[in-house]
Amino acid sequence: MSRASDDGPQLREPDLPRTAKVRPKALRTGFTTGACSAAAAKAAAELMVTGHLPAVVDIPFPDGRHRRFQVDSGSADPATAVVVKDAGDDPDVTHGARLTVTVTARGDGQVVLHGGEGVGVVTKPGLGLEVGGPAINPVPREMITAAVREVIGDRGADVTITVPGGEKMAYKTTNRRLGIYGGISILGTTGIVRPFSTASWRSSVEQAISVLAAQGGRTAVLSTGGRTEKAAMRLLPDEPEVAFVEVGDFTGAALRRAVEHGLDGVVFVGMIGKLTKLASGVVMTHYTRSKVDTALLGRLTAEFGGDPAQVAEIEQAATARRAYEVWRGSGLLPACAHRLCELVAAVLERFSEECGRRLPARVAMVDFQGEHVVAATEARWVTWQSR
Repeated sequence: MSRASDDGPQLREPDLPRTAKVRPKALRTGFTTGACSAAAAKAAAELMVTGHLPAVVDIPFPDGRHRRFQVDSGSADPATAVVVKDAGDDPDVTHGARLTVTVTARGDGQVVLHGGEGVGVVTKPGLGLEVGGPAINPVPREMITAAVREVIGDRGADVTITVPGGEKMAYKTTNRRLGIYGGISILGTTGIVRPFSTASWRSSVEQAISVLAAQGGRTAVLSTGGRTEKAAMRLLPDEPEVAFVEVGDFTGAALRRAVEHGLDGVVFVGMIGKLTKLASGVVMTHYTRSKVDTALLGRLTAEFGGDPAQVAEIEQAATARRAYEVWRGSGLLPACAHRLCELVAAVLERFSEECGRRLPARVAMVDFQGEHVVAATEARWVTWQSR
């Protein structure tokens, strides 16, 4: 996406590079919790029907292919099977999880899914799942049902999924913020885990905005990572936890979804590097698709009284951090950083307007420790004092 305007810099939302979506073949793909649950469910169904636990099972995937899984273990009465999740080379918190499924017969011809220990319960709307029901997403539901149907045909079955240790795993995810308590979600849209897929982060950002809107939230508080998010929470303690969204590189995706859901405004909290990219019009800031515009930082330095040597040093710097250091050492930090926040707010508002409706935007810059607000479009937010 590339748009020009007389009101500011060209707006750009570059696509992810192919290697950020799917890394080279040397990295192994893996299987989602949904696919592993479907495999365990099929193995348990075979045990229920035949009395024998298969060593391997083949299950159908959304792309029409069947894929094979090793069955780790199982037990009879009731028929239960375990498949261990292999996430390939993806740093997945559920890698090694023992997806455990019990299948029992029922007389109405329905396949009904249940969440047991370690599977989260949905407590808030906005996920497309029944409140009070298990956090088993739609595609995994289809995969599990299809896998069981291959064994039982038109007969009915209760299928209960448990994940030993799942509640502990869930603390390393965003589940609680999305209103999912007690365990992990059974996820997956393709059944395949693509290693280091930043595309999945974009999807989670969009989902988080949808959940916020479904719960009546009016303002999305966007940040780029853990330190900036903690700073945002300290800055806006009265906002509900669901309002805080780690967007990473996907500010544009968050804004687009915020417009779609009719939110009233956004707050962005970040450090100088991401803010500089946004101020220059880039709303998808993956490092392979955007560079820090040090020329912009040089212009700000000159605007607020920096000498030619300082301007040249900043323009030739490899990172935005050097500009921060020069500004701080010369007393220019408050003025230059404030102006940078204003430029970012203007870009966010223009981008949202081009997505359909202008959203008021407020911006804060924090220091590299995420401890102090150095500058902001709201003067009352600033906590950093020059020394």
